[in-house]
Amino acid sequence: MNSNPADNGAELRARAEAPAREAMRLHPFYRGKVETGIKCRVAGFDDFAIWYSPGVAAPCRDIAERPERVFDHTNRGNTVAVVSDGSRVLGLGNIGPAAGLPVMEGKALLFKYLGGVDAVPLVVDLHEPQALVDFVLAIQPSFGGINLEDIAQPSCFEVLDRLREQAEIPVWHDDQQGTATVILAGLINALKVVGKGIGDVAIALIGAGASNTAAARLLMASGADPGRCYVVDSRGLLGRDRRDVEAVRDRFAAKWRLCLETNAEGRTGGIPEAIRDTDVVIACSTPGPGTIRPEWLRTMRRDAIVFACANPVPEIWPWEAAEAGVAVFATGRSDFPNQVNNSLCFPGLFRGVLDVRARTITDTMCLAAARSLAGSVGPRLSVDRILPTMDDWEVFPREAADVGTQAVVEGVARRPLSWAELHESAERSIRRARQMAADAMELGHVPKAPPA
Repeated sequence: MNSNPADNGAELRARAEAPAREAMRLHPFYRGKVETGIKCRVAGFDDFAIWYSPGVAAPCRDIAERPERVFDHTNRGNTVAVVSDGSRVLGLGNIGPAAGLPVMEGKALLFKYLGGVDAVPLVVDLHEPQALVDFVLAIQPSFGGINLEDIAQPSCFEVLDRLREQAEIPVWHDDQQGTATVILAGLINALKVVGKGIGDVAIALIGAGASNTAAARLLMASGADPGRCYVVDSRGLLGRDRRDVEAVRDRFAAKWRLCLETNAEGRTGGIPEAIRDTDVVIACSTPGPGTIRPEWLRTMRRDAIVFACANPVPEIWPWEAAEAGVAVFATGRSDFPNQVNNSLCFPGLFRGVLDVRARTITDTMCLAAARSLAGSVGPRLSVDRILPTMDDWEVFPREAADVGTQAVVEGVARRPLSWAELHESAERSIRRARQMAADAMELGHVPKAPPA
């Protein structure tokens, strides 16, 4: 083993940069990650008389007379639109809809492989909140749910709030609700590891964008003390003295609420002042390294917890945090331990939402998903395993059942099913999707890429 920390850091950094190199090689080879497949049997050309004209007129008339029958005759109940304007993609910023398409295709891949959900990437050249709202309302007859993705604030808040009020199907902004749900799940277990309670800890939230704004809301709903939460945006700590936020509170209402509810002692300054004497740091901010410095983490309390969630590079590298004395560290990347990534949440959550034909997705359904994810780790819980991984596929049927059950309890489900029914249905859908992928690779329909 190499005893030189600098050499270890260089090796780890090289490994961290490898996925980007492979992505540049493999994306052009496959020219996309998802495609349309056939769901019905076609034994001969005569079958098209059933699936298309003239036979298709019969289910069309049935739906016209009984609109809810669309879920029986079509794939609408298993189809989600992944909608983005490309205004805030990963850690890349406003790169536009076309440049954001690889991310949306990746989202669709995860929906199918992990949740058995058919997802359609839709990147649109629309940037006014009302235009996005009108677009989603116009396409909702084709979909069972909408996943908003990579939309900059404050538009993302306005679009989500309006659609939750007006849409007839569940609308979800993954950068808000998905990331926040997984952050809460990870923190539940990280606190177990260090033996602290959520109501007893001080929390610094670095970044006041969609993810951390929603995370703060869920953390407080789970018992975190708002007065001991310290939120930092690009101009410093939020608090009642932030007149710049107050001046735009009509558009940044969520941020102004954080100014009023958090930072009871009135701290001022920036990231180092927010981190000082806290137990937990949750960073969803500017990609690093160097956004958070090791010396700032040394001012935290004993058994500190740090989630550095920026992509593609975390705000601080794991080895730097370890040298600073952090007890539990997580990132948003899959190539380090403890990935805090919404890919653990949205496939299972949407599976449950679609199976009960929910009208909306509530915060309490997000809390149910967080508890489900946290509880899935079980006896494997450790410093380097505070969350399940995407390899733990049985996590997703359980999450689907827990979320679907919560929707039934809240009265937002059109199709009330029991936990056992939901779990069996979700497991069947997910197993089928994974087997289809395995069969396609084995038969050569998905070719093996040549070695680098």
